[in-house]
Amino acid sequence: MRVPSLTTSLIRWGFKDATRAASLMQEEWLGDLYAQDPDALRAVGECADPDLALLTLVRIHDNASAAERDALRTVLLEAGEPRERLLAVLGASAALGDTLVHHPADVAVVTGERGAGILLESAEDLRASLLRAVEADPDAPVPLVPQHALPGAVDAMRRAYRRQLLRVAATDLTRPDPLSVLPGVAAALADLAAAALEAALAIGRAQIEHAEHVRLAVLGMGKTGGRELNYISDVDVVFVAEPADGAAEAGIDEDRAMRIGARLASAMARACSSPSQEPALWEVDAALRPEGKQGPLVRTLASHLAYYKRWAKTWEFQALLKARPVAGDRDLADAYLEAIGPMVWTAVQRENFVEDAQAMRRRVEDHVPRKDADRQLKLGAGGLRDVEFTVQLLQLVHGRLAPEIRSRNTLRALAALAAEGFVSRADAARLAVCYRFLRLMEHRIQLYRMRRSHLLPTKEADLDRLARSMRLVPDEESDVATELLVRWRHTRRDVRRLHEELFYRPLLPATARLSADDAALSPEAAKARLAALGYRAPEAAMKHISALTDGVSRRAAIQRQLLPVMLAWFTEGTDPDAGLLGFRALSEEMGSEYWYLKLLRDSGVVAHDLAIVLSSSKYAADALRRSPESVKWLAEGGDLTPRSPEQLGAEMDATLRRRTSSESSITMVRFLRRRELARTALSDVLTRLSAVDTPAISYAADAALRGALRIAAHDVCTEWGIEETPTLLLIVAMGRLGGQELSYSSDADVMFVHDPRPGEDHDRAQKFALAVAQRVANLLGQTSSEPSLEVDATLRPEGRNGPLARSFAAYQEYYGRWSSGWERQALLRARPVAGDVDLGRRFVDLIDPIRYAPGGLDDSQLREFRRIKARVESERLPRGVSPQRHLKLGRGGVADVEWTVQFLQLLHAHEVPGLRTTRTLEALQAAKEADLITASDEERLRRAWSMAVRARDAIVLYTGRTSGTKLDVLPSERRELAGVAHLMGYPDTSPWRLEEDYLRVARRARAVVERVFYGE
Repeated sequence: MRVPSLTTSLIRWGFKDATRAASLMQEEWLGDLYAQDPDALRAVGECADPDLALLTLVRIHDNASAAERDALRTVLLEAGEPRERLLAVLGASAALGDTLVHHPADVAVVTGERGAGILLESAEDLRASLLRAVEADPDAPVPLVPQHALPGAVDAMRRAYRRQLLRVAATDLTRPDPLSVLPGVAAALADLAAAALEAALAIGRAQIEHAEHVRLAVLGMGKTGGRELNYISDVDVVFVAEPADGAAEAGIDEDRAMRIGARLASAMARACSSPSQEPALWEVDAALRPEGKQGPLVRTLASHLAYYKRWAKTWEFQALLKARPVAGDRDLADAYLEAIGPMVWTAVQRENFVEDAQAMRRRVEDHVPRKDADRQLKLGAGGLRDVEFTVQLLQLVHGRLAPEIRSRNTLRALAALAAEGFVSRADAARLAVCYRFLRLMEHRIQLYRMRRSHLLPTKEADLDRLARSMRLVPDEESDVATELLVRWRHTRRDVRRLHEELFYRPLLPATARLSADDAALSPEAAKARLAALGYRAPEAAMKHISALTDGVSRRAAIQRQLLPVMLAWFTEGTDPDAGLLGFRALSEEMGSEYWYLKLLRDSGVVAHDLAIVLSSSKYAADALRRSPESVKWLAEGGDLTPRSPEQLGAEMDATLRRRTSSESSITMVRFLRRRELARTALSDVLTRLSAVDTPAISYAADAALRGALRIAAHDVCTEWGIEETPTLLLIVAMGRLGGQELSYSSDADVMFVHDPRPGEDHDRAQKFALAVAQRVANLLGQTSSEPSLEVDATLRPEGRNGPLARSFAAYQEYYGRWSSGWERQALLRARPVAGDVDLGRRFVDLIDPIRYAPGGLDDSQLREFRRIKARVESERLPRGVSPQRHLKLGRGGVADVEWTVQFLQLLHAHEVPGLRTTRTLEALQAAKEADLITASDEERLRRAWSMAVRARDAIVLYTGRTSGTKLDVLPSERRELAGVAHLMGYPDTSPWRLEEDYLRVARRARAVVERVFYGE
């Protein structure tokens, strides 16, 4: 059996430069080590960078004493935690390896000589440890360094810091799940920095005369304040100073005390970062102080407060959110926080606070060099700042009323935001995982050289070491570096998506603008606010608010966020009381459906639009209560676009194929129609009826008729015991349905046509067709859980006196012999809508020569046509209704325009192809283009028709009524007129303008009608 060579084994164990590693193995002590236990070398191969670890081991051994070498070999020969900790550090960090090369005795610190359980120390233990290193008394009121120890105190402090850092890194790098231990590691690093600052302050006091007469508090900011520090980072601080007791007696006034304090602060910074025998720790950065680097390094508490009250910018309050005492006079630091705290948590009420915070994030991102954008862990899109800015903004907006979320620590704050309902649990959990992953990457990148860096490396070897130090496990088809890049891309994508959803949540600026009382919804303040906003019944509104917000449930917590803002949004409709009532009813209907409240909270667009709909339209509010899931349509990229006839037809076909009974089938048919009515209503309310008509209502009716015809034909076939219909069936749309101009309250005017199959008995076919026609009317008109569609066939030949259904041959005979003028007029809007397509084409071919008859109208027909119109005006107009206000039959109303258009069609359609349309406005346009009417006349008729049609729809939408004579009458009561005017886009302050505009437009249209139609 062939024994593999050492080089081959090294390659298999993970060494990249096996040749160099084999050369290092020529060292006698390493060769002996390998001979005694080959697993020792294999263990080196398991660390993040085996080549680096092996080289560093050799360097440590070369620089160690005999006793230290023996200790090192002992650790390497014994499998267990000490060896794992040492190799993990050496394989992940060249910088910490260099520390051990210079101080081989510190190997014992890494391996846990004092006991494996002693891994991380408490903040107080760390503070005491570093103060002991500089021989300062941790219990003294003003810790001092004895003068004889001062020259080596800085190096001693740095050595003590490095030893503690080695222990932190060893613990961090050997945990099976580094993401779980990351918060503890970051906290330990922050505490270690605080201990170093305390020791540096002791060194400074020993150097500076009269330092005992100055109280100096050091506030940690940024990651130091949040106890989430990196391995290497600037330590952000703010200094606060006051003269100590007895300073005045010693001749130290406030100005001199500030100068001494500034010298103390500078001495602290030098102790941490100035050149010395031991490497510097990090920069002490006081740039977050008032006025930044241009301002004095040290200020009194009063000076700090004066600045923040008058001059501070938005970002400064965001920075203060993290402030924490880290060194110096704790009483002074606590006084600072107590005074600053109220300013931080009320800063959100500053003008444009949210917008400023959002703009600052965009500026930070814009300053990232383009070449680094895809590698930036911290500042780039999807990076750490996206998470931190998101969490901080949510805290500042909501924290004034929710003390539970006022944490300095990002992960704890995120958990609190989720617990209090400000962020969904799923979003918070995903954001927390992403944040931990990004911070872990940042830690491992910085740990290698102990240099500040937030860029993902590009070299394969660096990526490999980084991924292995993070303990990533690749799948079978990729290596560990590829796995890292995939995780990085997914993390960035998820962070960016959540950042954009939460940080730019439209609800935030509106919430920020509320006063504290308004945002709190306290009963007294809320009642006064409701009255001021225009609620007619504030006490009833308060009951609705209480019902929605009382309790400790997550649902109530989210409602407490929503309602303060939505109360104002309800007033953007004409009936805020109805809006609030509708919101309560809808919310109670939704019960525990979490998506509903999450959608409202996370998308201010939905919450705002829902408030507008509920307070503007009873019809739409009722539709939402019946189908609460329709709220999703209000989301950005939602589903308010009307379904096309083709889409509805395909959905209807799929629905009917799945259904097994007539009852369930017709219920689904009627449901689909109701759904489309609801969709159209929401769109009309939100667009203020900007469309001149709503063909989607007609599309839904068309689909319902097609579905009902299929069901009816199937049912009658089943009852008759036959498989195929004995006659071809057709439904022809008439009137407004034929013109695809239905309103919300319209019936479906139709005619039923059939054509017996060859060889079929005509009487039997007639009975079958009649049974199907009656069944269609019953299926769509019967009372059920879904709204009915009344099928009206009175426009058929002979009207109500004629048979409900006729054969094609019977229509041929009737129109050839008996048809009257009004029937010819009615046929102008005939449009096949359901049934046999070929029969529909033949029917159109049959009626086209009738409705578009050559020669138009002779004199007798013209007189008769005008006589019937005059009779309609005088007989059908409801008693007591002003002709000027009736939108349908009144002067200049819908009927006036339509009769005029149809008059032109009957006269000229045989020679003007454009007039051969069932749609009113298309025919009107064709008449203008053919010079049958002037452009001015066309514009007046179009405006009158469009305004009347929109007003009729607005009346239904506002009142929720779908029947009754009032639906065709322009309201005279102010509240209803205001509601209709609002829906038509008029300012709420001047609803009478609608009345004035309509009467003027109708009057001008009537003048055209009298000239064109009546020839006056």
